[in-house]
Amino acid sequence: MGKQVQTRITQTTEAQDDPLDLAHRILEIFEEKQAEDLVLLDMRPVTLIADYFLISTTTSARQSRAVVDEVTTRIKKEMGTTPLGVHGHPESGWIIMDYGSVVVHVFDPERRAYYDLEGLWADAPVVVRLA
Repeated sequence: MGKQVQTRITQTTEAQDDPLDLAHRILEIFEEKQAEDLVLLDMRPVTLIADYFLISTTTSARQSRAVVDEVTTRIKKEMGTTPLGVHGHPESGWIIMDYGSVVVHVFDPERRAYYDLEGLWADAPVVVRLA
């Protein structure tokens, strides 16, 4: 098994002032790293868990690791915030990055189809969908 990615870091509040800006910036980084089937859901009308979910697909463990590392590094540098936690590992097929009001899901294609978060949260409005 591969190295498990799991951290617990104190988050600064600067980027949390506008969760939508944070979500859009993360989405842009995912696009640059060629993640696929990006969906940004507005969770505010349906749950208190988070304001936004960003759901993505990567095609390999290596790509998953690269995306997570790039988001963590650039969001800290650009917006002054770090995730509250990063859970899972690339070989498991699902990594969650918790930025408090923005929760990022990085799936392999099989796990994404199996867990079907878009179906589970079908009442959440879609903010952005990039196939």
